[in-house]
Amino acid sequence: MDSNGLKEKPHAVCIPFPAQGHITPMLQLAKLLNYKGFHITFVNTEFNHKRLLRSRGPDSLDGLPSFRFETIPDGLPPTDVNATQDISTLCLSIRKTCLAPFRDLISKLNSLPNSPPVTCIVSDVGMTLTLDAAQELGIPDVMFQTASACGLMCCLQYRPLIEKGFIPLKDANYLDTVLDWIPGMKNIRLGDVPSFLRTKDPNDIMLDVLMVELERAQRRASAIILNTFDALEHDVVDALLTLLPPVYSIGPLYLQLNQIPADNKLNLIGSNLWTNESECLEWLDSKEPNSVVYVNFGSITVMTAEQLTEFAWGLANSNMTFLWVIRPDLVGGDSSVVPAEFFVQTKERSLLASWCPQEQVLNHPAIGGFLTHCGWNSTLESLCGGVPMIIWPFFAEQQTNCRFCCKEWGVGMEIEGEVKRDYVEGLVRKLMEGEEGKVMRKKALEWKKLAKEATTGPNGLSFLDLDKIINQVLLSRRN
Repeated sequence: MDSNGLKEKPHAVCIPFPAQGHITPMLQLAKLLNYKGFHITFVNTEFNHKRLLRSRGPDSLDGLPSFRFETIPDGLPPTDVNATQDISTLCLSIRKTCLAPFRDLISKLNSLPNSPPVTCIVSDVGMTLTLDAAQELGIPDVMFQTASACGLMCCLQYRPLIEKGFIPLKDANYLDTVLDWIPGMKNIRLGDVPSFLRTKDPNDIMLDVLMVELERAQRRASAIILNTFDALEHDVVDALLTLLPPVYSIGPLYLQLNQIPADNKLNLIGSNLWTNESECLEWLDSKEPNSVVYVNFGSITVMTAEQLTEFAWGLANSNMTFLWVIRPDLVGGDSSVVPAEFFVQTKERSLLASWCPQEQVLNHPAIGGFLTHCGWNSTLESLCGGVPMIIWPFFAEQQTNCRFCCKEWGVGMEIEGEVKRDYVEGLVRKLMEGEEGKVMRKKALEWKKLAKEATTGPNGLSFLDLDKIINQVLLSRRN
């Protein structure tokens, strides 16, 4: 395309919250927008951009003149530690320091000779600082909620929860209290709402961040994008429509990417901040269908060395074959090392990796179950793969996702209370060999079918909503 053609493109600046679970879906959305004709500037923090280059190689982000990467500082001291930053510290720093460099970046982009002017912004719900810049330019700013719709609905209840005396949490005795007034939800308990709302500290940093970001998004966003599909969270999404700016459900974005032809260079752009160990796919090729337990607790979960050991022996004693992703920073304040005897006992039926291409793993026919933290990306990817789950929620809205997986969608079993090897062993056996596991696997396959239908044109509801958000909102300034 010549320079004049490039300058006429709509130009979307996409900025995720700087953590792996937010970067991945934002990059998926950015690739779809680029495929549909947008010039894209994807904004990482300097810290995460360096990690991305380390994990994917220095040439991995070049080659597409209409898809560029830029950076802004996150305001934290420089470090070469290859791990997720402390979330609360990062949130405060972003709020205090990132608006000015973001404004400067927009100004720079608008002055580049071979780049179209910025026509819209797509930002994470946790990055509402962009709303000021968008207002100054008179362009749309769409907020992307990368967590579940049910998690978002719970978070929007912060004021009623405060008014009813549930925040700050007095003690654990209240966790079984049923909250029968949350729109679109049945039998949700206080213990099922996101961790930010279950704080005992009235001055909790994350609660304050949540309240500020959601209030700004509600009042000023051009629209809200959800990475979900109607059949999965219909009642909750319907209820959100009455509380928020226009809401568009366009997920699972991972399946929407099927619109992009296999030979398109966009498929070479990835988001992994750790280096993928793709040999795990070859290892899975040698396994029988539905015979392998996949274990991955995501990019933020931190456990104790004792919990790691209990998970290890639970998996070993189940006698099942398993693929286990163990990040170097999975154990807080210590190296993530499993017992030597564990290696000896399981070496013929296990593979350990530090990171892997999870979407491909969960779609591999050898995978029969997923031991997960129930982050939203992992939950969607599991459903898209037709894989049932054992769930150990850790943070944010993972407890809410877990409740829906287990009680509404019929695809999960929760690890409740302390992690003990006998407990883990029993759940793994039940998932892989028991009748309950078979029922959940059948249900997961039904959700897989519905997710595919939602993202397939010309009539899939998510497929249609993606076109609507583009034409009704992102291109609104140009019409």
